[in-house]
Amino acid sequence: MRAQFVLSEIGVGLRRNLTMTFAVVVSVALSLALFGGALLMSEQVSVMKDYWYDKVNVSIFLCNKNDAATTPKCVKGAATAQQRDQIKGDLQKMDIVQNVHYETSDEAFKHYKERYGDSPIAATITPDQMPESFRVKLKDPEKYQVVATAFAGRDGVQSVQDQRDILQNLFDLMSGMRIAALGVMALMLVIALMLIVNTVRVSAFSRRRETGIMRLVGASSFYIQMPFIMEAAFAGLIGGAVACAMLLVGRYFLIDHGLALAQKMELVNFIGWDAVLSKLPLVLAIGLLMPAIAAFIALRKYLRV
Repeated sequence: MRAQFVLSEIGVGLRRNLTMTFAVVVSVALSLALFGGALLMSEQVSVMKDYWYDKVNVSIFLCNKNDAATTPKCVKGAATAQQRDQIKGDLQKMDIVQNVHYETSDEAFKHYKERYGDSPIAATITPDQMPESFRVKLKDPEKYQVVATAFAGRDGVQSVQDQRDILQNLFDLMSGMRIAALGVMALMLVIALMLIVNTVRVSAFSRRRETGIMRLVGASSFYIQMPFIMEAAFAGLIGGAVACAMLLVGRYFLIDHGLALAQKMELVNFIGWDAVLSKLPLVLAIGLLMPAIAAFIALRKYLRV
């Protein structure tokens, strides 16, 4: 096959259907940018889970004297020293527990003042109103329920709280955004495929005389179809390259500069450039192969050779 002929046919097709080719490039770029964004969003959620789940603790709050009148679980009064020692000993015996830290009422009051000292209610809180607690670090944060089941109903225990619940709403929101991006991506992908099929159809119709002559002189089906397939693949590759640029620019302005989320949200462990760069080959491959396959299928229907 002469490369010069194929390249010239690609140029002819792109010039004749410039508007539709532009629409294909834009739709492919948007759909692949959403696809790449959804992948990065999923990875961001995983990174944040690994980062925060490794830091959160299970908190076992003990009853104090003020809970007896307000909390049904503490009707027997404040937790005794014996109950406290028993809880600590049982925690240390559990295989899933990495370490246990006991926090006194005074320490809890100090931490509360550090966090909420400016709030009006902080002035009315006294150390004896703050509950004693055990901060439990688990080897596997997903096994929180084992600790909750073992200690939630014990005498002297006010409540068992998993700090993961505080973060779960954020993770659920990000997962929802990822699903929404995938849904929009699927819609844009359908639009892109329809545009590719129509572009190939129009291109094949506009060059029906040339393809007819090629059939008469004995050209093979693959030889005739290749310019159309490469035309669609070229447009898709441009769309994929634009999508890659959008992902890079998005990472640059959202996290490093512009909004500078990395500086404003220092407690969030954002994905790095390596995560973005690792997705670019996949985006380019899909941008190249998807239009080529769609064009090949369309040609079997609209270009009988």
